Amino acid sequence: MDDRTIARWRLSTQRLAEQSHPSPGAAVDSLLGVQAENYTQTVWALAERSPGLTDEAFGQLIDRGEILRTHILRSTWHFVRPDDIVWLTQLTAPRVRRSLAQLQRSLQLDDATLEATDGAIVEILAAREHLTRDEMGERLRERGFPADGQKLGAMAFHAEISGLICSGVRKVGTQTYALIDERAPDARRLDRDEALAEVALRYFTGHGPATERDLSYWATLTISDVRAGLAAVADRLDSFEHDGRIYWYGESSPGDGGSPGPRGHLLLILDEYYRGYQDSRHVLDTDRLEPPGTRAVGMALVDGQLVGDMRRTLRSGSVVVDVGLYRDLQSDERTALGEAAERYGSFLGLTPELVIRRP
Repeated sequence: MDDRTIARWRLSTQRLAEQSHPSPGAAVDSLLGVQAENYTQTVWALAERSPGLTDEAFGQLIDRGEILRTHILRSTWHFVRPDDIVWLTQLTAPRVRRSLAQLQRSLQLDDATLEATDGAIVEILAAREHLTRDEMGERLRERGFPADGQKLGAMAFHAEISGLICSGVRKVGTQTYALIDERAPDARRLDRDEALAEVALRYFTGHGPATERDLSYWATLTISDVRAGLAAVADRLDSFEHDGRIYWYGESSPGDGGSPGPRGHLLLILDEYYRGYQDSRHVLDTDRLEPPGTRAVGMALVDGQLVGDMRRTLRSGSVVVDVGLYRDLQSDERTALGEAAERYGSFLGLTPELVIRRP
């Protein structure tokens, strides 16, 4: 076992190589939660796992409530399936809520005020009218709440992690809020022990091979909680030791057989292939090529390894994909990135122009 093998294994587990998911809903279900801080970036991440997906088609899934967007797992938005939104929020919200505390203090919002706004938001949305954040803020201000700017954002965040609201039907492409009780009336309810077991099983099945600390970071859980969940499902997972770490997985290594998928990928930095790990994220860059402090919007990968950063510029009718290499590429590797650029352009409905800058 080596780092490159683990990285390639993850490509297969996440359906970035070989077999893809039959639908974006299946991709979200497999990954359990998909970071969605940047909406368009995340739709592209799902399109790489479910070929043929377009931004508009995904928006229709959001409108129908087949995929929901809320603050969950960590202190940022994620896409999640309706069946999972309640138990996963209940499990991860207590520690996520701590990230709101400093913002509360800086905005002079006490717990009593946020609890009061929670109640007001529920009353406002009880008519099943889906409201944009600005519309919700206007209704809150009419009730005497200081719902402006960052304060409104904190109020919406608190209502989300309290398991009250999530994404609703879009209005002219803008996200709205709706009650979870409306959008996910049949969501599963799990007690804490069941939830810890479920998150461990689903994470390692959808992201493995990965470590305890990877899951701890991903779901904002303590190591003790992760180990409790693992203990409950260890008989349904497998593991191996490598370089002083124990890696857990649910899907066997793809090995050398099967139909190879695309070798090249242009992934945005929020993609689960990168953001889904922390403790063992280094396996994506076994040669340690990435310069310290790199802040690109995306990554260029060949065979699951970082070969450069990626930036994109949208123009009328085209998208310029600018790759800054960390090392020289062979001709077949350049071809692989060219094919990735073609996929990205097709997703956007734009003509791709791939610019590769030498290291």
